[in-house]
Order: sequence, then C-alpha cells, then structure tokens
Amino acid sequence: MFKRTVFNDVLKRITAPGKFIQVLAGPRQVGKTTLAKQLMEAVNIPTHYASADEPALKSNSWLEQQWETARFKTRNDSGKPEALLVLDEIQKLPNWSETVKRLWDEDKFNDVQLKVILLGSSPLLIKSGLTESLAGRFELVPVTHWSYSEMKAAFGWDFEKYVYFGGYPGAVTLIDDIDRWMHYIKESLIETSISRDILLMTRVDKPALLRRMFELGCAYSGQILSYRKMTGQLQDSGNTTTLAHYLDLLAAAGFVAGLQKYAGQQVRRRGSSPKLQVLNTALMTAQANIGFEELIRNRDLWGRWVESAVGAHLLNQTIGRELELYYWSKSNLEVDFVLVKGNKVTAIEVKSGASRATLPGIDAFAGEFKVTRKLLVGAQGIPLEEFLMIPASAWL
Repeated sequence: MFKRTVFNDVLKRITAPGKFIQVLAGPRQVGKTTLAKQLMEAVNIPTHYASADEPALKSNSWLEQQWETARFKTRNDSGKPEALLVLDEIQKLPNWSETVKRLWDEDKFNDVQLKVILLGSSPLLIKSGLTESLAGRFELVPVTHWSYSEMKAAFGWDFEKYVYFGGYPGAVTLIDDIDRWMHYIKESLIETSISRDILLMTRVDKPALLRRMFELGCAYSGQILSYRKMTGQLQDSGNTTTLAHYLDLLAAAGFVAGLQKYAGQQVRRRGSSPKLQVLNTALMTAQANIGFEELIRNRDLWGRWVESAVGAHLLNQTIGRELELYYWSKSNLEVDFVLVKGNKVTAIEVKSGASRATLPGIDAFAGEFKVTRKLLVGAQGIPLEEFLMIPASAWL
C-alpha cells in the first residue's frame, strides 16, 4: 500500500466521531481511485462506489440516485447504521457542489450516518465548488504525484530511473518499450488532462496557447523566464494576466507551475518573472522525446532533469501544507529554491552537474534575509538520492 500517510489520515477521519466530507483531489493517475477502494476494504461498514468519468456528463439525478443507494445501505443488520459513499470524478457533474450540499444537509437533519468521500482530478474546479457551496462541511486531502521513496519501495527504482521516468505508477509496465511509454504519457495523461480536465471544464479562450504554454514549461523547467520572453517564445500576443492564468491552470492539473521570487515580508507581485517548474519529470522526458542513455550522457540536460526532480519533490510537498516554495535571484546570483514555513526560511542550492548561467547566491541571500538553514544538495552536500527520500518539512 502506497500513499500510506494519506490512507491513514483519511481512514482516521472517516472512522472518528464528527461528520465531514472527505475530498481527495489530485492529478490523474496518482492513485486516488485505488486509495479510495483500499479505504472501502478497511472500513467495517457497507460501501458504495460510483464514477462520473464518462464521455458524456451525467446529470445531478444520477448523483441523487447514487446517494440514495448509499443511504439504503445504512439500513443494515450489522448493528452499525452507517455506510460509506465514494463518488469519483465528481467535478464532471454540473453544479455538483450544490447537490452534494443539499443531500449532505438532509442527512445531517435526519441523522443519517452516511460517510462520504469525493474524488476529483481537477483540483481547481474541486476547490471552487467547495468554497462556494460546501464551506464548513469538508476536509480537503491533496493526493500528489508519487515521490521517489514511493516509486523505489513499490517498484525498486533507482535514482536515475526516477529522474527519467518520473512518478506515474500506472506507466511502470510500459518502460521497457519507450515508444509505448511516451505515447501513454502524451495521450492518456497529458492530452486527456488538458482536454477533459481543463478545456472541457474551464473557460479557456486560447486553447492552442495553453498547450504551447505547457510545452514551454516542460522545455524550460528549472529556468527563470519573464512573461515578455514567454510571449516571444509562444509567438502570441497574450498578455501577462492570460499567461499567468494559464500557468495556474496547468499547476492545478499537476503539470507545470511558476515559482515566484522570494521577497520576505514584502508584497509579492505576480509581475515578477516566474521560475518554471514541472511537478513530474515524466512530462519533460515525454515532451523532449529523448532516450534514457542519451539523457544521462548529456551532462547539461541531465543536470536540468535532476534539478527539476528536486524542485518537483519540494513543490509537491507544499500542496495542502503550510509550506511555500520560491526561488531568489539578484543580478547574476541565484538561490535555486527557498522553502518557507512561517518565519522559518531554508535556502537550497542544487549541484546537478549542469553548467549555469548564474552563480550561487546563498551568501547574498542570507545577507538580505534571515535564513534558518542553508543546504547544498548534490556534489559535496546532501546526496541527491537521499534528499529525495526526506520530507521537505524536515528542513524547517
């Protein structure tokens, strides 16, 4: 069993006194459905599972029918008038949150002991529905990409294999046929997420620009890129606000984020040049269409993949936690990553073997801000493989 921490957390919540909807949100193919089915096996009450992931959107009547089926199961002879309902891909239903609110409030009024888990692969849409209709009724549980420690424990992967293939457990059986693996990543994960989780469910005025923004994020992961330069690369007249919005959509889908420059307690402006960062290095590999041996031989490219793996490791662990991840730069100096929790600040330099256009800037950064810890990852510092095995919170 993997994602064990998430499993234990949700199991504790649904078996404890109190009544909250558990919402598991995260990218496609990170194990949300498997996790939910493991929870169904672990609870000692009747369960009901249903999925809205169909080509045509289901109506709210379907949701009401599934809810009634689960309500029926609370009337059992086990001595516990309880049941667990799991609804998968909930964001595919129009106005789902209003219907869930009504049904949930009915159960509370009538003392129906129905526990509910909602699963969704579009965190942006999930969060919108929760904040608009279900305030005070839910607990959000992020399910992120698989970490190196999880892939190593599950499949025996070493550091190099993880950096190249990333953390998609469903693609593991395809790695011996690199063409099939790349096709799976591009079509079953990337294109499906963009077309069904973003374009179908969110207003996007320039779909082609969104796709090119994703490609740019993969190609320049680990690099600071101004919105002006992005506009030139994308060959589009889209303004800063549009590009920043599309980057937010891609981050919510678990693809690419734009790290902001650390500015201490000052107001952080969205206009600052973001540092592009993939959340899974498999996305870089599939877009670059490069072989495993070729990538390892190319010192500069391999260094970029390694630094992106470190960034993805840190960024995934900020999701749903009181952690923030930034970068910092000034003149020709740069700090690769700045990890923040409250007033604790850890500056991280990554020695990946790639040639750099900037110089390490930890000393200059520490001269400007109060730094709790300074870390060197790689080279003569903390071994890269060991760093990826340690939770980000341990450094604060």
